Amino acid sequence: MPEKKTELTVLESADAVPGAATQELAAVNPAIPSAGGEISAGRAENDQLKAERDQLLDRLARMQAEFENARKRAERERIADREYATCNVVEQFLPVLDNLTMALKSTSTAHQLRSGVELIVKQMEEVLRQMQVTPIPAVGEEFDPHLHEALGSVERDDMPDQHVAEEIRRGYRLRDRLLRPARVRVATNSKQTNE
Repeated sequence: MPEKKTELTVLESADAVPGAATQELAAVNPAIPSAGGEISAGRAENDQLKAERDQLLDRLARMQAEFENARKRAERERIADREYATCNVVEQFLPVLDNLTMALKSTSTAHQLRSGVELIVKQMEEVLRQMQVTPIPAVGEEFDPHLHEALGSVERDDMPDQHVAEEIRRGYRLRDRLLRPARVRVATNSKQTNE
C-alpha cells in the first residue's frame, strides 16, 4: 500500500506545478526524459522556422517587386521603341507631304499638275521601297485568297479563268507580312470552264 500512496503524491504534485510531474517521474524512473529541455529545444526550433519563413517571405516580396519593375520597364521601352519607329516613318514621309502641298498651291496646267503628282507618287513609292514595303502583284496573276480580296468577277475570254483581271486597290506587304490585300476583280473564262 505505501507504493500507491507515493504514486498519488507524485500525481498530486504534478497537478500543482506544471512540468514538475515529469521531473518527479524522471526522478522516480530515470528512463523518462525531463520536459524542460524538450520545450526549450522546441521553442528554439520554432523560432528558427519563423525566422526562415520571414526571410523567405521577404525574398518573395522582393522578387515580386523586381518582376513588376522589370515588366513596367519593358513596357516603357516598348512604347519608346514604337514612338521612335513612328518618328522615323513620319520623317520619311514629310518631303512627300511638302511636295503635295506645293502641288495644291500650284497654278499650273492640268498636264503639269498631273506630271507633278506622278513624280510625287514615285517619291512615295521610293520611300515605301526603302522601308521594304512592296506592292502585291495583281493583274494577270492567278487569284490567291491570301493576297487578293475579290470584289467581283468579270467575263473575259482573253485571260485564263480565276486570274486577276482588274486591280481596284493595290495591296502591300512589309517583307513577308501582308499589310493589306489587293482588292481585285477576277476573270471568268467560260471557254476554259466548259472544256
